Amino acid sequence: MSTLAYFKARPDYALGRAFLLAFAVHAVLIVFMFIGVRMQNRPDETVSVELWEAPPPPPPPVVEAPKPPPPKVEAPKPEPEPELKKPEIVEKAPPPKPKPKPKPEAKAPPRDDLEKLLLREQVAMEQQKLNEERRQIDEARRKAESEKTARQLAAKATTRALAQWTDKIRAKIRGNITMPPDISGNPEAIFDVALLPTGEILSVTKRKSSGYAAYDDAVERAIYKSSALPLPDQPGLFQRNLELRFRPQDQ
Repeated sequence: MSTLAYFKARPDYALGRAFLLAFAVHAVLIVFMFIGVRMQNRPDETVSVELWEAPPPPPPPVVEAPKPPPPKVEAPKPEPEPELKKPEIVEKAPPPKPKPKPKPEAKAPPRDDLEKLLLREQVAMEQQKLNEERRQIDEARRKAESEKTARQLAAKATTRALAQWTDKIRAKIRGNITMPPDISGNPEAIFDVALLPTGEILSVTKRKSSGYAAYDDAVERAIYKSSALPLPDQPGLFQRNLELRFRPQDQ
């Protein structure tokens, strides 16, 4: 194959389609231009106005002549009334005013009566002062008696509450006592116990022996074993040092 045959021009198929598309666009553009020119060349619409002649003016109103006023009739003049004379009034003179009676002059009380009056007022004032002092004394006495009674009631309530607290403590300790044999009678042992606010025991001191060393030792061991001891129902009743009494026959 020769070189000229290889470089031969190839047919261009898109040229025809491009020509047709350009022709169609130009045709549409020509149509729109034609329509626009026709719309601009449309003749203007005319407006017709008919003119009429104005109507004639109305005739002037007829004015009647005024009627003459009726003749005046004069009223008859009244005859003057005769004057009546006023009767003369004679004023009576006022009766004379009675003379005021002279006021009785206040007489000064005698000297003796004045001294009695002053003495009576002084006695009344002293009596009133004495009554006021008695009332204050009675009120103070009643108040003191009331306060004393209140203190006594409070002391009794405190003593009763402390007794209930110590009873709880002794009941717990008695439950831990191992009773030794051969104890005759009901001897009493007294111990001083020091406590912490939590109820724990700090120390135990024997103040009085029961006469039986075995019983005293059993009670002391039971006290230490019962720590911590019960606390009072009212925190204000707590006491750091307690005195506890024990007897073999106590329940």
